[in-house]
Amino acid sequence: MGGMLTELGKKLAERWLSLLVLPGALYLAVAATAYTLGHARPFDLHLLTDQITTGAKAPAVATAGGQVVLLAAVLAGAAAVGLMAQSLGSLAEQLHLAADWQTWPAVARRVAGLATKYRRRRWRTASEDWHRLRQDAATARTRGTRADPAARHAARAAMTRISPEHPDRPGWSGDRIHAAAVRLERDFHIDLAVLWPHVWLILPDTVRTEITAARQTLARATTLTAWSLLYLPLAAWWWPATAITAVLAFTSWRRTRTAADTYATLLEAATRLHARDLAEHLGLDPCPLTQDVGDSLTRHLSPSPPPPPPPDNAPATGV
Repeated sequence: MGGMLTELGKKLAERWLSLLVLPGALYLAVAATAYTLGHARPFDLHLLTDQITTGAKAPAVATAGGQVVLLAAVLAGAAAVGLMAQSLGSLAEQLHLAADWQTWPAVARRVAGLATKYRRRRWRTASEDWHRLRQDAATARTRGTRADPAARHAARAAMTRISPEHPDRPGWSGDRIHAAAVRLERDFHIDLAVLWPHVWLILPDTVRTEITAARQTLARATTLTAWSLLYLPLAAWWWPATAITAVLAFTSWRRTRTAADTYATLLEAATRLHARDLAEHLGLDPCPLTQDVGDSLTRHLSPSPPPPPPPDNAPATGV
């Protein structure tokens, strides 16, 4: 038991150091650099090293006690900045995925709605082009010829860049995850929101590990957005911070799209592969997985709705 707790403590310390302290310490170092150099001399390493040397010789940090206090202050400050980034990262994830955008405050909901409508118009045009080329290819096959697939593949790629399915959210990452639910509903009448908690309980450990890792990767990607926002105010003192913000924002955008695609792919694949196992656990006919089985699973696992409220003049019941 003691060995397990020791190992757990080591893992928690490693995560605390890698997720909070190190990024926070880097941020504090950049902030100190921005404050020291300013706009006039943004890359003056000689000035920076002189300031560091002068600060190291200060009486307050020359003693062992002062150095311990300084180290503790740096660690605490780095951890505080890291926690702030994690909190902002959760908000950034909500904005990226936008699963509940229709419940956002009025202004944000209006902006998200306009973005969704714009993406729907673009997707509809791209989808019409792709389906037209598919129909042309099918017509060519009936005539014994084969149409060049390059244009059809390019049209599909153009449509997918907007959204894998009909857009329902203001951003690509949210629509990518939503697409998994749309496809399962279309193919097997499976309600992913209803089935997923039950599927998760019967998944093998290796599958759970893969999905958990993909979910953590998505969270780390959106946290980069938070770091880009934290670096942005430093541009008021040191203009190179603008470049840092831009690089972090672009990296976060790319990683979030990639992580959302991986996570959605694993969600859909795990449900398709193990929905039959879930049906078997519930005593339903699992073979093959059809729309009737999907309907049965969804009905069986959906919670019953609350009963209608009693009349106002009904006598009180209960304890």
